[in-house]
Amino acid sequence: MDYGLMVIGIALLLISYLVAIGKQTWLLAGFNEKNITNKSLLGKIVGGVFFLPLGLLVVIHSFMDYQNETTVLVIAMLVLLAITYIIINKRVYD
Repeated sequence: MDYGLMVIGIALLLISYLVAIGKQTWLLAGFNEKNITNKSLLGKIVGGVFFLPLGLLVVIHSFMDYQNETTVLVIAMLVLLAITYIIINKRVYD
């Protein structure tokens, strides 16, 4: 059991809750606030589509130990990031 991954996973789940449910979009960096029409929808998409699955995946991987574990996590993170980027560009931006 990897306690470092467990802590990171719990932190990602906490951020997911704060962004999606708590509407704390100030935690998100790198977006132009002038172009966002619905910050609540942005929080739900980023918190629910990116942070929640990634946090759950990291917590699950903290219990397992296998070869190339970091590669699997990085690829999963990049796939989730690409999906989130596409959804945001189609639904949130003007």
